[in-house]
Amino acid sequence: MITRQKKEKIVAEVKEKIENSQAVIVAGYRGITVGQMTSLRAEMRKAGCEIKVIKNTLAKLALNDLNITGLDEYFVGPTIVTFAKDNPVDAAKILKKFNKEVNEGLEIKAALLEGKVIDKKEVENLASLPSREVLIAKVLGGMQAPLYGFAGVLSANLRNLVYVLEAIRKKKEEEAA
Repeated sequence: MITRQKKEKIVAEVKEKIENSQAVIVAGYRGITVGQMTSLRAEMRKAGCEIKVIKNTLAKLALNDLNITGLDEYFVGPTIVTFAKDNPVDAAKILKKFNKEVNEGLEIKAALLEGKVIDKKEVENLASLPSREVLIAKVLGGMQAPLYGFAGVLSANLRNLVYVLEAIRKKKEEEAA
């Protein structure tokens, strides 16, 4: 039995984690071993995320204190909560990949993304987005392409000028000879 003081401390901790996260992903789990859960936690830590198993009633209290509605209905049965501080896409990708590894033992239910509740389908769409690094690379590539084209046009004009000057030089040599 958890004391009231301990429960209040847990609720305060959960509230702080929600406030400091870009995304909070709620998932149910069944049939997952301790070893599998440990490896999931380690992978999440590498991505700057944290997974917690929280009593549903305490999680609902934290959400209620923060005036967040629409997410408490997903706190049914064994539930884990992922707090993504920096990159919600990575957290969603890791959960989706882990779900395949444990033969559907993890069910993504919903998420709170920057203050908005999104459903399972939207979380899966989030997981299918390219990573932040890939998106940045694509944007930079798009910005560099016109510059490379412009440089190519300029160098082509210079190259053509060199060919014309070379042709004039040869012609003058032939006339002089």
